[in-house]
Amino acid sequence: MKWVTRERAKVDRIACPWLIKNFVDEDAEFLFVKPEKVLEVAKKENAIPFDVPGVELGHYIENGKEYVSFDAIIKKYGIKDPAILELAKIVRSADADIPDPAPEGAGLEAAAEGFRIISKDDYDNMRLQFPLYDALYAYCKKKVGNL
Repeated sequence: MKWVTRERAKVDRIACPWLIKNFVDEDAEFLFVKPEKVLEVAKKENAIPFDVPGVELGHYIENGKEYVSFDAIIKKYGIKDPAILELAKIVRSADADIPDPAPEGAGLEAAAEGFRIISKDDYDNMRLQFPLYDALYAYCKKKVGNL
């Protein structure tokens, strides 16, 4: 399946492909396009749009609390892994202005910005950052007692 989002990815737009590849669609193909082209490309390529305003897999508010696209994917695809739910707190803390953010969120935001700066494009950014998410997932597994 094809998935499409905005170019120049940082936190949520790299975390989501990692989540999709590992828990939803291992054969996923990702397209990164100009923000104003996402919906057009989604229709043309029969791709699922994510992390853009107004789509199902975007940021949302529930019970007065902001959630990010990573959360929307977890919700839609019924991912129940406790370590993923813990990782979602970190991603949300790095990508949204929320009360009581996870302390790891600031580090993730800084690392994601650094990776965006040193990567040649969004595909290189994914390649560089996926091991970070693998490591954070292992950290979360240990934190919730599953490692």
